[in-house]
Amino acid sequence: MRFSKSCSYAIQASLYLASTRDERRYVPIREISEQLGISYHFLTKILQSMSNQRILISYRGPHGGVGLARPASQISILDIITAVEKIDFFEECLMGLPGCGSSKPCPLHDSWERTRKKMMRTFETMSLGKLAGSVRRGTQRISGFEKDCSR
Repeated sequence: MRFSKSCSYAIQASLYLASTRDERRYVPIREISEQLGISYHFLTKILQSMSNQRILISYRGPHGGVGLARPASQISILDIITAVEKIDFFEECLMGLPGCGSSKPCPLHDSWERTRKKMMRTFETMSLGKLAGSVRRGTQRISGFEKDCSR
């Protein structure tokens, strides 16, 4: 199982915003795109979706860009996942079978149910602020792109 590109990029961009050292409120989307090696136009669509879900705020103009809508410590990874994924990421059948559930389960249903609940709790308690600290310290990275300098 893997996040969609949109979801992965949303998490990366959010971590970039949360880990920037200076106290700029807005970071240009072009900067995020260049630093993380993500297509500017694709990233713009993802960030717009996150703004619509009130994870980010955006500002147009010469000093514009995007910023976190609330403190990083108050944004969970689950908040980001559910803001970007159009389907309920944790509710679909792992095998993709329609109508999978307790009454008509697939062979993986019971195991996936337990794993899914554990993942949801993990992502719900994992704050952007805590993860950004390790990025800021340079002990973890947010991109495989060469320019990713953990600032």
